[in-house]
Amino acid sequence: MIINTGGRTDTVQYYTEWLLNRFSEGYALSRNPLFPSKVTRYELTPDTVDCVVFCSKNYKPILPRLHEITDRFNTYFHYTITAYGKDIEPGVPGIEESMETLIKLSELVGKQRIAWRYDPVLLTKEYTVQQHLETFERMAKVLSPYIDRCIFSFVEMYKKLESNMPELILLSEEDKDALAQGLGAIANQYGISIQTCGTNGDFTKYGIHASGCMTLDILGTANGVAFKNLKHKGMRQGCHCIESRDIGAYDTCLNGCKYCYANTKPQKARENYRLHDPASPLLLGSVKPEDILIQGAQKSFQKEKRND
Repeated sequence: MIINTGGRTDTVQYYTEWLLNRFSEGYALSRNPLFPSKVTRYELTPDTVDCVVFCSKNYKPILPRLHEITDRFNTYFHYTITAYGKDIEPGVPGIEESMETLIKLSELVGKQRIAWRYDPVLLTKEYTVQQHLETFERMAKVLSPYIDRCIFSFVEMYKKLESNMPELILLSEEDKDALAQGLGAIANQYGISIQTCGTNGDFTKYGIHASGCMTLDILGTANGVAFKNLKHKGMRQGCHCIESRDIGAYDTCLNGCKYCYANTKPQKARENYRLHDPASPLLLGSVKPEDILIQGAQKSFQKEKRND
């Protein structure tokens, strides 16, 4: 089983102690976002978890103690660093600080375990196609020796975004093509393997791979693990990743990114943060008497493991 720690919130940045506690105690509880009374228990031990996948915009808080997880588990790290400033990502460190932290992370875990995420790509009057390409090149020049690959995607125009980001400029097919051509050329210049995430069109002519960002091939190669040849069901429509289980919770990330899909609104996340107890097996609150506790299925994807 693949454990995802950062699909619903930035646990690394805001819930560091809780995350380390869960792996130390060997289990976590996850509340079903659609059926809140259903709580699933996942064992967090090396014999039940094939790989722990992280996704964060700031790994600095966990770096001093990250070895507590990496010493015991196969791991892979997605590090999101974009062109945006505090106007769009108010809780995220600046580009220079973020790149410095990524380099430190790479020195700890190895470049083969790190994907730089440059997403979502969106346009405003300030963040133009040219601005993206200039910033991406500046970052690629610095980060290329420290990463396994780069992953990008174009922003998905869901309904909530219309109210959260009225300054957003709709991406035309010409915009997407110009961005893909430029990003592909820059990545090639610096020897970076680049791919899309989800269904963003076919840009293979620009040297851009169309693949899942969390596949058994990627995770296995990074950790020297042989996985089975399995169909990747994805986590949502258009996704080509292997299925995983997320131990986070929606409406809990304090980054306040205006394009965020995981928060209803920033105020809700701040309210929920008050319910957090680092000692609880749940990210928010505790188990209630009316909760239905179930044991999560944890079948291994490895070729040779005890529960094949």
